[in-house]
Amino acid sequence: MAVNLDAGGGEKRVVPQMNVTPLVDVVLVLLIIFMVITPLLTKNFWVHTPKQEKEEVERQQLDQDPTPPLVLRVGADRAVSVNGADVPFAELAERLRRMFAAREDHILFFDAADDAEYGFAVEVMDQAREGGAITIAALTTALQAGTDGAPSGASPPAPEAAPATP
Repeated sequence: MAVNLDAGGGEKRVVPQMNVTPLVDVVLVLLIIFMVITPLLTKNFWVHTPKQEKEEVERQQLDQDPTPPLVLRVGADRAVSVNGADVPFAELAERLRRMFAAREDHILFFDAADDAEYGFAVEVMDQAREGGAITIAALTTALQAGTDGAPSGASPPAPEAAPATP
């Protein structure tokens, strides 16, 4: 800290003035230290993603598929259907349990009408989970006209889905 003595007049008093040179030196040294250390603190995370192998499936192969995907549909009038067959809400879990017993996968595609009651749709998904569905995938595109999830010789198109894991 520097001191300035007033040279004029009769009264002598001390006027403090801060010397900022040492402060600037310390700040610059800290800045250089952080600039040198920062690149050393970065961490690399290696993510190994599986390669996606796309295979074109012809319509004839879809027609011959012995196990079409299970599509659970909830209508606006609280109607529940699995692959086009109407199922009473009380029997849904048991019916799905029997369907999944005959299948290797426990994937269920879920489609609800736009004006379906939200609470009822959640109850239907709970019944599906109770019935053995491990993965419930919400359909994001409308089903093609005429398929409605029914396995009428042809399974529905490969649905685009957003999987919901437990």
